[in-house]
Amino acid sequence: MQQLLVPGDPPPFSVHNEQGRAPLLLLCDHASKAVPKALGDLGITEAELSRHIGWDIGGLDSAIALAEALDAPLVASGYSRLVIDCNRWPGGEGSTPEVSDGTLVPANKGLTKEQIDARAEACFWPYHREVDRHLDRMTANGAEVALLVMHSFTPQMSGFKRPWHVGVLWNDDARLPEPLLAELRRDPELVVGDNEPYSARASYEYTLNAHARTRKLPHCSLEVRQDLIATRATARVWGRRLAPAIGAAVAKALS
Repeated sequence: MQQLLVPGDPPPFSVHNEQGRAPLLLLCDHASKAVPKALGDLGITEAELSRHIGWDIGGLDSAIALAEALDAPLVASGYSRLVIDCNRWPGGEGSTPEVSDGTLVPANKGLTKEQIDARAEACFWPYHREVDRHLDRMTANGAEVALLVMHSFTPQMSGFKRPWHVGVLWNDDARLPEPLLAELRRDPELVVGDNEPYSARASYEYTLNAHARTRKLPHCSLEVRQDLIATRATARVWGRRLAPAIGAAVAKALS
């Protein structure tokens, strides 16, 4: 298999607040818009790569602020979701899209299995192996922990203006999402989506299925609208704003 990453390329994941003591592991699947040197610019402009198709705008900064506020460890992906999406099954739907929200991605057209496998080995599996390493460490000696994945979403899609400020995405394990929804709705200014604007019940979801469901951990994803967290400063404000609700929900989920 060809080796995709070369010296000077960013690492495939980053870890923040590694020794955080909270019984919660935070993840950010779409934290970066980086592209390996070997793939050039994927055939798209920097402006296109900087859109939501390339990464979750504000996701990492809000997750870092949340990790600091809750004293929780955070693992974040290192490459653009257009290189390979860390929340899609490798080679499956949406993993290496040829078209994303109307934008053609020439470097993704007609990829062979070997090319997809090379991207996965370089950018996907190292991130997920790091997630497993942290979960192994945190659940040693029978300790109970929860898993929460931070995402962000566009204010508008297909002409529809999305009214939600935040959304809680979950499947059939209500231990974390139900108290989190209740805690978030205590804030009268927040419009909170329940499996909006996306649903974690979609079959293409990877992260929650691969890590939380297999280990039977309380889990969900949290989506924040991108216009609210478009700058580092506003993202950090929102991370801190959401921290008390998340902390209270985790405590209830593990009680």
